[in-house]
Formats: sequence, structure tokens, C-alpha cells
Amino acid sequence: MNVISKRTLVKFYMQNPQAKIALEVWHSNARKAEWKTPDDIKRVYSTASFLSDNRVVFNIKGNDYRLIVHIDYSRKIVRVKFIGTHSQYDKINAEDV
Repeated sequence: MNVISKRTLVKFYMQNPQAKIALEVWHSNARKAEWKTPDDIKRVYSTASFLSDNRVVFNIKGNDYRLIVHIDYSRKIVRVKFIGTHSQYDKINAEDV
């Protein structure tokens, strides 16, 4: 999958260094993945949550952080929409970010 944009993840973990390893692992796994359906994701990320408009919420570093992405399965594109702490996530509408 083509992940857009790693820069967002790097910016986040530069401010939150404890998230770096988990985000780097997620990014590496996502780049190697060939997700065609939500079931493909669920097999690897059992705690992932699926929202409307092909949005997926990943729990990062034991649920310390939440990552929201939009996936275009046919074009193999994963767009990072949000990365934040669990409390920051609670303050947003995951369907609108």
C-alpha cells in the first residue's frame, strides 16, 4: 500500500518520541500490505475499528494513540487523516477529520 503521508507520522512522533517505534512498525507493515478488504486488515489488526467511507481506526502502542486512515482499496492508497493520543481522539469526530 502507498501510505500518504509518512511526514504526518514523523511530525507526530518527533513531538511524542514514545510513539516512534509503534508508528514506524505500523508504517512498515502498511507499506508491505496488500489490503483488498477490511477483512484483510482485521486478520492482522484485530482491534482495528471500521468507520464509514473506508476509514479505519488503528490502536497504536497498546491504545495509547489512535491513528485514523482512509483506504482506497482499489488504488492501494492509505491516507493518514489523524494521529493523536487517546484523549485527543475522544475530542474529535473520526468521521470528519
